[in-house]
Amino acid sequence: MNKAAIFIIIGASLWGTIGWFVKHLYAHGFTPMEVVTIRVWTAAIILVFFVAITAPKKLLLHKKGDIKYFLGTGILSIIFFNFCLFKTMEISTIPIATALLYTAPAIVTMISYFLFKEALTKSKIVSLLITLLGTCFVVGLIPLNLEVLQFSSILFGLGAGIGYALYSIFSKFALKKYSSLIITTYTFIIASLTLIPFFPFSEKMPLLLEPSVLFFAFGLGILPTAFAYIVYTYGLQQTEASKASILSTIEPVVATIIGIFIFKEAFSFIQMIGMGCIIGAVILLQASGRRKII
Repeated sequence: MNKAAIFIIIGASLWGTIGWFVKHLYAHGFTPMEVVTIRVWTAAIILVFFVAITAPKKLLLHKKGDIKYFLGTGILSIIFFNFCLFKTMEISTIPIATALLYTAPAIVTMISYFLFKEALTKSKIVSLLITLLGTCFVVGLIPLNLEVLQFSSILFGLGAGIGYALYSIFSKFALKKYSSLIITTYTFIIASLTLIPFFPFSEKMPLLLEPSVLFFAFGLGILPTAFAYIVYTYGLQQTEASKASILSTIEPVVATIIGIFIFKEAFSFIQMIGMGCIIGAVILLQASGRRKII
């Protein structure tokens, strides 16, 4: 497995830990969208502070017009997919929301085919189908209950998948001019500024300053957010967007493992099959890429 794939899998695995932080913040009385705001704000603070110390000149844009890339990653991706995801959870169920979110690899693969002229190979198609099937097993969408699915939940769920996919697409354009660190930093600066009007600072600020809340808030901002996106974007710099998106579906596997061993959630044989499908798809994708290099 090449280094780019390892970085992508590490980043996606860290995304899978988000539930541990989010559940603790929910327990302190924060709403889903408030947690999203906390996530992007803490990530933005950490990233700006780090870049300002290590490479302050890199914070300058090459062109003012380049802000369009970060409007894409920050608003159309980070904020949009979170809004759609939480809306789907509100009107439907978490398994359906998660399964629809992971239509992202299919969306990235198709968009990359037209925008970046990335080859739509048999191995990609097969890996994609296995990944989508495995994800449905892991999150419990299969066996399918058509009575649970509503048009609005499908619409918002697909919106989450599109928003999730757009990070890979906009980042691919931005990587021509900027490093993974700068892309991640500007992504969360834009997202945090956009979300200012939606957070009740006067009401929740005293709660936010409590030591235990600060621990989970900054933990959320560092591991499954700032560091995860830097690592993922660095890996994306060295591989195709469609492959990166498929590799990133290791996230629900990690989330499932955390649910089992930390939150004592049930784990069925069907979910085990799904986890095997996702891991198998990753192995298949890497094996096909290795044969091409050889």
